[in-house]
Amino acid sequence: MSTKNKLDLRGLVPAPVTPFTRDGAIDHAAIQRLGSWLGSFKGVKGLVVLGHAGEGTFLTADEQAAVIESFVKSVDDKIPVIAGITLEGTGVAGMEAKRAVKAGAKAGLLYPSHGWLRFGYQKGAPQDRYKAVYEASGLPLILFQYPDATKATYNLETLLEIAEQPGVFCMKNGVRNMRRWDTEIPVIRKANPDLQVLTCHDEYLLHTMFDVDGALVGYGNIAPELLIALIEAGKAQDYVKARALHDRLLPVTKAVYHRGSHMEGTVALKHALVTRGILEHATVRTPLLPLQPGADVEIADAMRSAGLVSTKPAAIAA
Repeated sequence: MSTKNKLDLRGLVPAPVTPFTRDGAIDHAAIQRLGSWLGSFKGVKGLVVLGHAGEGTFLTADEQAAVIESFVKSVDDKIPVIAGITLEGTGVAGMEAKRAVKAGAKAGLLYPSHGWLRFGYQKGAPQDRYKAVYEASGLPLILFQYPDATKATYNLETLLEIAEQPGVFCMKNGVRNMRRWDTEIPVIRKANPDLQVLTCHDEYLLHTMFDVDGALVGYGNIAPELLIALIEAGKAQDYVKARALHDRLLPVTKAVYHRGSHMEGTVALKHALVTRGILEHATVRTPLLPLQPGADVEIADAMRSAGLVSTKPAAIAA
């Protein structure tokens, strides 16, 4: 069996937040509540921890390992836990991936070297990064496509070459340029039909839901039942149902993701999880800061308007 077929992420793959205690320590009891709840949904295919939503780059190496171990425990190994691999240098990213394997991660979401965000990358450097990290760790990797507005976005040639490499089995695409999305996704699918394609467009879910195998989104923390239904509607090419779900979620989308900075979305996710009864408070680590006064009420009202209050899986109307 090829590496591309070892993990099946065709569905919803939430990127959980990392809960903290009020004094800033990892809240492992809250991880157990969050992970076990998300893992209880039939359409959830895995959890991606230590990414942007998970404040992974704000943690020490020991804390990162402990978070992976805690989420693995929370899902009782029924679904895979995937670790964000974020360190800038390729060699240290390989070491980070090896630590993730030891902690129980079944795959890795490999971030671009963050210097590329400002300066861009040399031709061939992204391909080398995926090759080296996979060879160092044996960790199956998800190709991460950054927004087109950044210099760390990969052009189509680079995407195709990474997708063909051993160990790369899936793509998380967040290009956030619908012209590129509409023209590049069909090319990628034709060139590599085994590659699983997941959208990470939390704020553009409707547009991207008809071309993918699933969604890898922080949004999955707070509305798993509705996003699972939206993915199913997209796969069925049922625009009417997908549009109705999108419209139901729109107040939540605005309250969480249409903020001054996309980084604020992580704080907003924690407030939304308070509304769902999973977290007791929305503590984050710097450089994230609390939202402005009243934002928690705004987010709670939006969640309630979408029927997202109870932590029990909700029945979705047809």
